[in-house]
Amino acid sequence: MEKVSAGARCVAVGAMILILTIARGAVADDRTRPNIVVFIADDHSLRDSSVYGSTDLKTPNMARVAAEGLVFDCAFVASPSCAPSRAALLTGLMPARNGAEPNHSKPRADLKKLPAWLQELGYEVVAFGKVSHYQQTKDYGFDHFAHDKFHEDVAVSAGIDWLRARKSDQPLCLFIGTNWPHVPWPHDTPEIELASIQIPAGHVDTQITRAARARYFAAVQKMDAELGAVFDAANEVLGKENTFFLATADHGAQWPFAKWNCYDAGIRCPMIAVWPGHVRQGVRTSAMVSWIDLLPTFIDIAGGTPPKPPEIDGRSFSAVLRGETNEHRDRIFTTHSGDGQMNVFPIRSVRNADWKYICNLHPEFEYTTHIDLGKPVDGADYFASWRAKGKTDPAAAAIVKRYHQRPAEELYDLRADPDEQRNLAADPRNAAQLSAMRAELDRWMKEQGDTGRIYGTPLLRKAERTQPPTD
Repeated sequence: MEKVSAGARCVAVGAMILILTIARGAVADDRTRPNIVVFIADDHSLRDSSVYGSTDLKTPNMARVAAEGLVFDCAFVASPSCAPSRAALLTGLMPARNGAEPNHSKPRADLKKLPAWLQELGYEVVAFGKVSHYQQTKDYGFDHFAHDKFHEDVAVSAGIDWLRARKSDQPLCLFIGTNWPHVPWPHDTPEIELASIQIPAGHVDTQITRAARARYFAAVQKMDAELGAVFDAANEVLGKENTFFLATADHGAQWPFAKWNCYDAGIRCPMIAVWPGHVRQGVRTSAMVSWIDLLPTFIDIAGGTPPKPPEIDGRSFSAVLRGETNEHRDRIFTTHSGDGQMNVFPIRSVRNADWKYICNLHPEFEYTTHIDLGKPVDGADYFASWRAKGKTDPAAAAIVKRYHQRPAEELYDLRADPDEQRNLAADPRNAAQLSAMRAELDRWMKEQGDTGRIYGTPLLRKAERTQPPTD
């Protein structure tokens, strides 16, 4: 038998290690593996912060984080309800492909999820609070997680305490999810005159609505304070220069035409990235990005080789972070499939920089949510005031009707009508635009294997309802 020298054996072993390393995604050394800290707000509409133009609601901590990083003006979630939105982030796949379509569902067990991708790169991956949907965190493979029950409001402080007590030098990816400003909103409202509150376009202005918005403002301010605390702790413990920090929200707030809708108030989310020396400071980008892009982006900045379509739907936007480009996507697709028996109303949408097309898959269904079917804490108190005002005010009546009864198709000129108040689908002058976007959405749904499945038992329009439906 021919002898093999020790040197040859070392070369062979080294080559094998190199091959395995490349196969696993090119594990980087510690110098190229920043800590990653992600702060996720729950039900926070983009425009309800001073960073995104609010003048009646101050978010000073968001503002100072924004001053140190890059603000995304066109970031979007994959779905406007909690579970499918978060599943899309943690898998890099749209709901039809990951299996988490309606709210409260979770992705398929066989899928490789974000913790596994980063663990292969040497990271410890930890979650505190609402990161996945409530009490589904264990299914995602985090190294450690805690306080993921509904409004377990010690989660943020517990996460900070854990971080301060941590002794490991291992690169860290830490997710901290606050429950704010998800309902129930607090009653210790900020000092604000109700008359000075700005009512969003398409909402009914009543005194009860203004009081509810004041409570929502208080919830946003709680979120803002927690954001500041997490940002400061991360910089202090992990070091600002070696920490990539991202602040975002899972979708819009629990207001009519926001959460559970494919209007921008439901799908467009705040997003701010900070990483001194790598991410530009105090600037904004109009690059269109989606939550499905976060998984490959985190892998990319961690020094790995991110998966690409068709393995996942997301694409890394690290070039946007580095200031190399101000473009990423030219289309954003969004899906909504329902929220138990409170909302059985599948919606799909496609959006570009100028136009939005919404397909309400079953316009014969009555649109409902917790807001109108639930308890006062969900919004039923102020929504009742909308109905009452609608008895004498035609404009209020039209808003209530628009909420419950949706057309098969909606088309909005976003440049002229950013609040999506004028549906142009029936205007013959926009027939070509409508047809093109309809075909684009149909083609995408087929590619996704999205059958538009109905989850739950729908209410038909004008059906008599004496009490909310039961699960």
